Amino acid sequence: MAIALILGILVGAVLGVTGAGGGILAVPALVAGMGWSMQQAAPVALTAVVSSAAIGALEGLRKRLVRYRAAILMAISGVPFTLLGQQLAQVIPQPWLMGLFGGIMLSVGIRLLLKHGAHAMRVETTMGALARINPQTGRFHWCWGTALLLGGIGALTGLLTGLLGVGGGFVIVPMLRRFTDVSMHGVVATSLMVITLVGSGGIALALAQGAAMPMQATLLFAMATAAGMASGRQVAAYLSEQAVQRGFALLLIVVALALMVRASL
Repeated sequence: MAIALILGILVGAVLGVTGAGGGILAVPALVAGMGWSMQQAAPVALTAVVSSAAIGALEGLRKRLVRYRAAILMAISGVPFTLLGQQLAQVIPQPWLMGLFGGIMLSVGIRLLLKHGAHAMRVETTMGALARINPQTGRFHWCWGTALLLGGIGALTGLLTGLLGVGGGFVIVPMLRRFTDVSMHGVVATSLMVITLVGSGGIALALAQGAAMPMQATLLFAMATAAGMASGRQVAAYLSEQAVQRGFALLLIVVALALMVRASL
């Protein structure tokens, strides 16, 4: 059980600092540390990530950082696709699922590593923003394009949540940064809210389909992740965006390569 506590603290710290990555690291951490299959690890990881994300989401709501209308739309779009992802996870062979997970992690890590610093990210965001904040109201300028963009992000998040047991922050954060002009703090807070809503739906669907979660290990891992999350949110205030991005990218690449090697064996 000590392994579950250590893994939970580390995963929660990553989630707190980046607003993403907790789920994508939780599953391989449980697979490697606890010796579970991905199907066993997914609901436990999702429970821990959701409970921790909820803490960050409540903090974001208190500070008025969460784009709650956007988060609700993404969640409504995502939950049906979560069910589809869970059904696919039951029929895809374990090595294929692990290889797919590793491939996604590797692509995300490489893309983050190739970013050209905070200035380039701001220029890219400004040029590519498809959903913009109305400067007079401080809210999204809602139109069909904005709704379709956010709904699509939610659907992809839900599919990966069900398929891989991840929160989806590694999809939400870069896509909101790329296609909206929301500030980084707003993106992270909104991401945590979507993870909370979609992940909660994913847990309910998994339990309804008979998923078995070891209660003691799940609770310990969830509590440790929440503690790590709180610590990570405090540390995040002292780190530059570039340092966070670079460190997270390198961590993803290392874990992805290890996971793909394990899948091939």
